[in-house]
Amino acid sequence: MASQNLATLVLFSLCFCISLCRDIDREMTIEVKAGTEECFYEFVKGGETLEIEYQVIDGGQGEIDINFYIASPYGTILIQDLRKPEGTHRTTMSEEGDYKICWDNTFSHFNSKTVFFGVIIESDDEDDDLWDDGGIDSSVTAEEIYEMKIEDIKDAMNRIRGHLTKSRIMQDQLRAYEARDRNIAENNYTKVNSWSMINISVMIITGIIQVVLLRSLFDEKSRLHGIWKKDSSSTLS
Repeated sequence: MASQNLATLVLFSLCFCISLCRDIDREMTIEVKAGTEECFYEFVKGGETLEIEYQVIDGGQGEIDINFYIASPYGTILIQDLRKPEGTHRTTMSEEGDYKICWDNTFSHFNSKTVFFGVIIESDDEDDDLWDDGGIDSSVTAEEIYEMKIEDIKDAMNRIRGHLTKSRIMQDQLRAYEARDRNIAENNYTKVNSWSMINISVMIITGIIQVVLLRSLFDEKSRLHGIWKKDSSSTLS
């Protein structure tokens, strides 16, 4: 009976802690068209930390770069990047409100940019230590479990969730790097093929013109031969 109560308490504690988590994380891939900017708003409480990491994974036929900035609820620019392919920022906000996160592609007239980014909002009152004993000892009775502070469990769950979230975001970022490198390779492959076809076409046309001109020198029925003959006669006279 005591073991059943213990399992029920642990399950309830886990569900309760997850429901109380304030930490927010999200990931998105957006397309910022040429001459435009894309903005998002995140509500952040005072003392919370806003962490954002982004990278341009496709730049069309142009450079893989974009402008980025974060504005406070009062419109003040807090963080700004100019013409960068990627960036990572972590800032503890002192004011509560909706913070504006923007990617600006107004400097580009033709090429749209594809951007992958992840946003994490978390409290900054956590340390890196979990329970000292690494878990709950099996000898602890149900009565002693009931006396544990729920806040300690919630803090531990928040830390675990934060570490798992960062691991997942890191994996997604590695996949985004792979997608960006693949897009660069495909764009370079297309450019090489296009210029190769142009060069081959020019070489073929030039060869055909040279063959026609050489044949006209020896073919008396050719119109060009008559032109060459007239030019030669006028030169000799």
